[in-house]
Amino acid sequence: MRAWTSAAAAVAVTAALMVAPTTTASAAACSAKPIQTALDGLKKVGLPGIVLTVQSPDCGLWKGGVGKSDVESGRAITGDEHSRIGSDTKTWTAVVVLQLVAEGKISLNETVDHYLPGLIRTARYDGRKITVRQLLQQTSGLPDYLDSPFWEDDQAHRWEHFDPIQTVKQALSLAPPDRAPSGFAYSNTNYNLAGMVVAKVTGRGIGTELTERIIKPLCLDETYWPGDETTIDEPDLRSYTDGVDTTEWNVSEADASGELISTGADTTKFWTSLLGGKLLPAALLTEMKKTVLDDGGEGYGLGLQRYELTPNFPTWGHSGGMASGHDFRNAVTEDGKRSVTVFIDTADYSKAQSDRIDAIVGALVRDIR
Repeated sequence: MRAWTSAAAAVAVTAALMVAPTTTASAAACSAKPIQTALDGLKKVGLPGIVLTVQSPDCGLWKGGVGKSDVESGRAITGDEHSRIGSDTKTWTAVVVLQLVAEGKISLNETVDHYLPGLIRTARYDGRKITVRQLLQQTSGLPDYLDSPFWEDDQAHRWEHFDPIQTVKQALSLAPPDRAPSGFAYSNTNYNLAGMVVAKVTGRGIGTELTERIIKPLCLDETYWPGDETTIDEPDLRSYTDGVDTTEWNVSEADASGELISTGADTTKFWTSLLGGKLLPAALLTEMKKTVLDDGGEGYGLGLQRYELTPNFPTWGHSGGMASGHDFRNAVTEDGKRSVTVFIDTADYSKAQSDRIDAIVGALVRDIR
């Protein structure tokens, strides 16, 4: 569920703009220049469609984008599209775990074996030596189940249901991953296990806990856990792999590591609420922000990524990519007051295109007021 890069097809892109300030006062103070600069830049990237959502004190909530949300029909992007958010789900899962920590039901320093006894006991891996904190911070040393040969042709399993235990067992058959000096090794297995810990202590699946603890309290009416549902609620952002529409997909294998579907407005509200201190006690939000260096030299906390998309301007977020082709990027300021989110409808892009999108997002979150 991390973003990945590949060769991009050249597709014409057109701009579709919609301004939606939250208050009249914000509309009067808002300077649209940084948003327009970002839109012009995103248009030049040359991908089928990109949804852009911006939140700032002066501009309120702005929704729009460039290109088409459906290439075949020619439907233009409006900013209201639903999309798979991939690994951004990890941050939501981490919030649920930390809420349970606040309630005394989970301890970050307790072992996985304490909650899931006997599950991880192999010659290479021992759940008695892996803590919940290590799952959330990607320092457990467990391999990513997506590295299993089973997933080399992921489209062969596009319509199949998977329980998280199946993905964990796939991972346990693999050799240990290469790790950064900090011990970091990104693994979707860690978060599927975290979801299983949540289910064990609450008696309810991670999808239900996310819904009851985050989605309903924040009134995120356009966010949902799809389960085995292969379609996406309309208006949907179609997604493309090698030029073919691959939107419909059973993503149950992603589970707590990447299953959520949302909109730009809803994900923005989640992130601004989180960093604004509305979802966790201050001490646990501070704990969440304690980072280790990841394999790219950036910081990874408890389900949070800290990165500088623009030099000397650190922001928080979590990227996400899906085999279906959906891709997610975001950047939020430390205080949660400025946020930029993009949904991309294909993972077929070059590193240069990816770097360009990151630079545009970074400049926008820096410059918007």
